[in-house]
Amino acid sequence: MSEERFDAIVVGAGPSGNAAAYTMAKAGLKVLQLERGEYPGSKNVQGAILYADALEKVIPDFREDAPLERHVIEQRLWMLDDTSYVGMHYRSEDFNEEKPNRYTIIRAQFDKWFNRRVREAGATVLCETTVTDLVRDIRGKVIGVRTDRGGAIIHADVVVLAEGVNGLVGNRAGLRPELKPEAVALAVKEMHFLPQEVIEQRFNLKGDEGVVIEVMGTVTNGMTGTAFIYTNKESLSVGIGCMVSDFAQNQTTPYALLEAFKNHPSVKPLLEGSEVKEYAAHLIPRAAIATSRRSTATAG
Repeated sequence: MSEERFDAIVVGAGPSGNAAAYTMAKAGLKVLQLERGEYPGSKNVQGAILYADALEKVIPDFREDAPLERHVIEQRLWMLDDTSYVGMHYRSEDFNEEKPNRYTIIRAQFDKWFNRRVREAGATVLCETTVTDLVRDIRGKVIGVRTDRGGAIIHADVVVLAEGVNGLVGNRAGLRPELKPEAVALAVKEMHFLPQEVIEQRFNLKGDEGVVIEVMGTVTNGMTGTAFIYTNKESLSVGIGCMVSDFAQNQTTPYALLEAFKNHPSVKPLLEGSEVKEYAAHLIPRAAIATSRRSTATAG
């Protein structure tokens, strides 16, 4: 591997890395994708929202076999105090269209599927491999990467860094500044499993219809952030995210914040009887929190 040369190396197998590797491989380039996890998606247990428009530009037929959970027909926006909430809902049968624009997904399953498409497009994927540094020539041009596999160097004309918000390779290379607490948020999420018919009854759904609930107010304990509930087929993605700087100043743990959210009188009945099987905490960009706070009650 250390003697082989590629047209492009993609570091990371999340949605951005998969999209980059897939696009270049489909164009006929010799692509190597490196992922530090055991398999693509192994570090992503949480649920998420997929906006179809962007993916459709890359893989027009993705709906045929992608592991989509539910298409969103209703958006709920809640403002909580300690014991109650005020909110607004937007729901429309128009979102039961042939090609919906918004779906709930489970990242571990979705990333694995996307990466299978990358491999089918002709890219070489190597997991359990951490990129430690970029390799440069005497002029400073990036010509490859160094990995943790005995310090092996792999050469390429182009290196794409798709490491996520906490990109250590980019930081070490001086391509991105070190993250500051006020520029990044920490999100904690759980997967609550319930029978499909229970979810559909509690959220007034049928078939593959889904609901997204975004929550603000006292639930964030005065910090900048948002909580949420997403409906999957047989589970609910439940989580909350706030700025890292606020957590440090407030002396509140993310887990305690999530527990308080789950036990709020407006939320607890939705989770009653569920079994928690997955828990994850990860960094997200400040923009993700800002976008959620600005979101409208439009499910399309």
